[in-house]
Amino acid sequence: MGINWDEIDNVMLDMDGTLLDLHFDNFFWLTYLPEHYAKKFPGQEEKARHWMSQQLKYRHGSLEWYCTDFWTKELDIEIIALKQEVSHLINERPHVMRFLKALAVAKKNRMLVTNAHPKSVELKFSKTQISPLLDSVITSHDYGHPKESQKFWHKFARDYQFDPKKTLFIDDSTSVLRAAREFGIKYILCIDSPDSMLQTKPCKEFPSISHFNEILNATGGLSNAQNTN
Repeated sequence: MGINWDEIDNVMLDMDGTLLDLHFDNFFWLTYLPEHYAKKFPGQEEKARHWMSQQLKYRHGSLEWYCTDFWTKELDIEIIALKQEVSHLINERPHVMRFLKALAVAKKNRMLVTNAHPKSVELKFSKTQISPLLDSVITSHDYGHPKESQKFWHKFARDYQFDPKKTLFIDDSTSVLRAAREFGIKYILCIDSPDSMLQTKPCKEFPSISHFNEILNATGGLSNAQNTN
């Protein structure tokens, strides 16, 4: 994967599935939470799981889908407290720390741009070491629109005044990457193995990598910084 780092000032990074292993989120939303919710309805567990699955599908891609407060009210379950129960599954993806440190040495602006709710961001930061290695933390909840929406990108750009032509955006969601491309982000990169427990998912629409070591040796900028501690 070739990247000329001399042409890039800003590196925008998704959190779940990009910097952090998506296994935690997949396990929580697809297994742990549905099982916990189903227990509220003795004798109707399967019906409860189906209802919850339908609600998640219906909200997919909306800001509500990413909102822990919304699901706490909708399901009458304290989502963050339940996440704490399996928070040992929250982990950085391979080579993430080395990549973030290399970006700092190369004087690149490291921006976390996530759809995660601020409470989820706080939980993830408390369980990992990525927070000190980020220059900015942006959550779409502060703008009232998810990253899939152009309204988010225009509001975000007004606040941060970045040059899209000198920006690299990395995410594991094709729909989000499409929105970034539509807005005008010049450099787009897809993570094709966001969940360590699942097989690589092909990303035919965008250039892709599995892990950050694949671009640490790219042309210019980071090649001499990759061995930083």
